Parts: sequence; C-alpha cells; structure tokens
Amino acid sequence: MLTHDDIRNFTPAENCLQGKNILVTGAGDGIGKTVALAYAKYGATVLLLGKTQSKLEAVYDEIEKNGGAEPAILPMDLEKTQFSQMQELAIMIEREIGNLDGLLHNAGILGALTPLEMYDPAMFEQVMKVNFTAPFMLTQAFFPLLASANSGSVIFTSSGVAKPRAFWGAYALSKQGVEGLCDLFTQETQKTTRLRFNCINPGATRTQMRATAFPSENPNTLKSPEDLLNTYIALMSDDTIGVKGQLIDLQPK
Repeated sequence: MLTHDDIRNFTPAENCLQGKNILVTGAGDGIGKTVALAYAKYGATVLLLGKTQSKLEAVYDEIEKNGGAEPAILPMDLEKTQFSQMQELAIMIEREIGNLDGLLHNAGILGALTPLEMYDPAMFEQVMKVNFTAPFMLTQAFFPLLASANSGSVIFTSSGVAKPRAFWGAYALSKQGVEGLCDLFTQETQKTTRLRFNCINPGATRTQMRATAFPSENPNTLKSPEDLLNTYIALMSDDTIGVKGQLIDLQPK
C-alpha cells in the first residue's frame, strides 16, 4: 500500500494515463485547468466541464496544441443543473465515448466570509449546491460508468477549513460534507466494486479563489497549481488502485 508521502511524491511514468477517459469539473481555470492539461499530457482523453464556454475552448486548444488526445467540452453550470441533465450527460458520454475511468470534482465557489448569523441564505444554498450537492449528484449519475471501468477513480476536493473554521460559513461546511461523501462512498462500495474514492486538500495555492479570500497575501509565497500535479496524477493512475478513502493533505507542514 502506498503511503501519503508516496502519493505526494509520485513520479508519473510517461503515458501512465493512456487510454483513460477522465472528466474534470471546473476545468476552465485554476487547478482544474492545470490538472486537465496534465492528464492530457500523460495520455488521458479529458472531458472538460465548466460553466464558461470560452475558458473551456482555450483549454481545449492548448491540449490540442500540445499533441494530446482530442478532449471534449461539456458546458454546465453546476448551480443550475438538474439531476436529470446530469443523467443525460452520462448517457451521452457512454454513447459517444464509451466509458469513464475518472472523475475529478474540482469546481467550487467561495461564498462569503462572515458569521453564520449574518450569512445570506441564498448564497448559502448556492455554495452548498456547487461545492457539495453537485459532486454528489454527478457521482451518482456517473456511477454505472465509473463502476464498469477497470479501475475507476473519483477525487473530491477538500480544504483546510473542512474541520470547520469560524467565519468560513457555507464553504467550510460544504468541504466537511465532501469529506463525508468520500467516506460514505468508500464504505458502501469497497467490497462490491473496484471503484476508489479519495480526497485531496490542495492547501494554500496560487489561485483566484485564494486571492479573494486573502487579498493582502503575497501570491508569490504560495505554491502554484503545477506543484500539486503529481498527487492528482497518482490518484488517477493504476499505481494507486488499492488506495481508497484517503485524504491527501498537500498543505505544507
């Protein structure tokens, strides 16, 4: 069994994701974009899901420019999408692509940093839908496709405030919930399928969300999304087939 340090320090073999179809949510920018490009570099066909068509098209173009397998663009606003639409997407993927080997739940929104007693209920609902309910619904909609893969892998994105931390409101609660999703899916499937569910806490990373949460912070003191790639690749590769129900913390010690 690989240790957390093994996964954090994983050295990807060339084409270690060859032949895999991997869907990445929030693929238009930030960590999602960086990881999608890396998955394509290592041989995967990447399904780019996000709400901004132009951003997805830019990632698509970059993958093609780099010589990767032709990706797919899946425009979807997770806040507004109904479960039936996610089911229709799963049917389309099965018809057009055939199978789904991996799902990275990366999309997320910050919401407000304010006491719960002052938190706007509409914003609370929005954050919970994008960060928590949508990952649950997508996983359920794609479950048959993922379970039929030789080594299906689902990665949830957690956070250091998932404990949770005061004033982080819906964001902290949604990330606490995501860790629970990972745990429950693992408990319920580990003896009946080859599926694996794991969480990654990226830690403080140079992204727009981080800049919004900490506007006075010098971004040059933070790691970049590129610094996280080995772990994201490891958990999608066949090298980690036995790794299930883990939270891999990439926050520097």
